[in-house]
Amino acid sequence: MSVTAGGEIVRPLTPTSVPEQVAKEIRRSILAGRLRPGQSFSLREIAAQLGVSFIPVREALRDLEAQGLVITSPGKSAMVAPLSHDDVHGIYRLRRRIEPELAGRAAALLRDEDFARIEGHLAMLADAASGIDEIYEAHHAFHLELLRPAATTWDVRILERLWHAAERYVRLAFAGRDSDPDEPHRRWCAHHELLLATRTCDARKVAAATRKHLADNERIAVRALDPIAP
Repeated sequence: MSVTAGGEIVRPLTPTSVPEQVAKEIRRSILAGRLRPGQSFSLREIAAQLGVSFIPVREALRDLEAQGLVITSPGKSAMVAPLSHDDVHGIYRLRRRIEPELAGRAAALLRDEDFARIEGHLAMLADAASGIDEIYEAHHAFHLELLRPAATTWDVRILERLWHAAERYVRLAFAGRDSDPDEPHRRWCAHHELLLATRTCDARKVAAATRKHLADNERIAVRALDPIAP
């Protein structure tokens, strides 16, 4: 399918764009469903729409491929990685190996100013007036701040890749709920529960709450991949 079919799917960038900005814009199109799972696209067409040369697009795709979002080929095209049950299970299996332990250790290191930032991200996450991209940015920041005090640079690098890979499934799972007036409150409750556990500074409770949060999201993500029951 041509990238240009049905209108532009990526927004033009300024002449000062760098590969990181290109990767962010292509990622946004994948997460928003403008570039669909299994869809092939031309690197040169993407470059033209973004207003950049072929080279930064090629460099950006290396990073996106490492995140499991695209599959590149030796030629001048690439494909959005298909969605699969194995993929989502693998992502959450790795997250469960890393996040509960980090969250348990980080809880005792968080300060008042850290909790103030976390509360701010939580408020944005539950703001009905926020756009979908703003909501997911707040979601990302919320989870990062909960782990940051105990996370090494490598922890963050690995988790960033897992979170970006998981976001496709989470967006798909919750896409049908965005118009539900109760959805912002549900998001707030799910994450407030995690925050309350963190405030106890009890490593076991925090780790258990983190595992529950991940398990709940994995179940919802898997359910979104299953055929709709008649």
